Amino acid sequence: MSLFQRAVRHPCRLRNLYVRRLATTAESTGLSFSLTEEQAGIQDLARKFSREHIVPVAAEYDRTMEYPWPVIKAAHQVGLLNTHIPEAYGGPGLGLFECALISEELAYGCTGIQTAIEANGLAEAPVIVAGSEETKKKYLGRMTEEPLVAAYCVTEPGAGSDVAAIKTRAEKKGDKWILNGSKMWITNSGHANWFFVLAKSDPSAKAHGSMTGFVVDANTPGIIVGKKEINMGQRCSDTRMVTFENVEVPEENVLGSVGEGFKVAMKAFDITRPLVASGAVGLAQRALEEATKYAQERKTMGVPIIQHQAVAFMLADMAIQVEASRALVWKAAWAKDAGLKNTFYASMAKTLASRTAVENADKAVQIFGGAGFNTEYPVEKLYRDAKIFELYEGTYPAYARCCCFTLSSEHLTGTSQIQRLIISRQLSSLYPSS
Repeated sequence: MSLFQRAVRHPCRLRNLYVRRLATTAESTGLSFSLTEEQAGIQDLARKFSREHIVPVAAEYDRTMEYPWPVIKAAHQVGLLNTHIPEAYGGPGLGLFECALISEELAYGCTGIQTAIEANGLAEAPVIVAGSEETKKKYLGRMTEEPLVAAYCVTEPGAGSDVAAIKTRAEKKGDKWILNGSKMWITNSGHANWFFVLAKSDPSAKAHGSMTGFVVDANTPGIIVGKKEINMGQRCSDTRMVTFENVEVPEENVLGSVGEGFKVAMKAFDITRPLVASGAVGLAQRALEEATKYAQERKTMGVPIIQHQAVAFMLADMAIQVEASRALVWKAAWAKDAGLKNTFYASMAKTLASRTAVENADKAVQIFGGAGFNTEYPVEKLYRDAKIFELYEGTYPAYARCCCFTLSSEHLTGTSQIQRLIISRQLSSLYPSS
């Protein structure tokens, strides 16, 4: 049996075979989709960790909805937590591309666990972008020393995609800031060591200059953490309401300058959106593999269902979308690592990958038939887990409030629509009229 024939039986081997073949032509073409030896090693480490530590326990965590502390601690031990913290603060300082490789592999095992791990990166990103040297050493340094988690507090009960509508207030009193307000759907909040909090520091200013970002220790008096929300999917991920009642924050915990909080938060999304998209790719890849394996085993009319064109074409479409989504994630991550503004591609990657995750999970359930509706098979969980990718990390840019687009309230509820707004806003500058 040839190498190609053996690879066809194992999708992971097939992908690796393609990568090796592409690598042989990279030098002559000047273009390469192959990984460096270091990147391949990082991917293999994350893949092995996912198969050994996440896949076997994912269904149980989904049933119990317990926070996956044992997995998080194991990830910290092998270096898969806090991966983009710079080396100066104890982290590995990986590029966004390498982080995307890790995110995809972890999400292949369970996107609930991957979200719990990745939420650290979301909270840390504003500190990396705008924190002072002292703040970085204090809050990033501790994350690398022991397995801790942090939380990103921006969304509110009345302000999701439209961040400019947040009501949480920050008032300066002496050498401290006083925070009052409530945040909602805050991932990791029930276990966080500290929070990134966005608050209105000058309600009279224009939206993009009215907010300030803070780092707030979770044990600060006046912080009230609500009950764990029971969500449709990603059930071991911990999301709660967090209320701030006269919470005192020292001046040195302001991130960047006063009034620049929205800018800091948006810069963080350029880092984290490709990683959320890579998580969606991981789920889509898992759905493809599970459906392909099942289609080779399940028989109707005397043959495996993969031989029926209706099923075969669904699998083909699933594979096409996975590869396209992964390519966009890689481009968005590459652009950021190259020092280019990647908002355009990050939004594209988030939009396509999230749609692919939902569609692939749906097709996987369809291919499994009645078995796909049963909790004994993995695709039922994939179906529930997938939808959130179209909903979170979809912040509506403050500048778009005064643009020529007219959006009704229902358009603001689905954050894939927000990504399309971001993309379309940049098209006129890319392709100006004559």
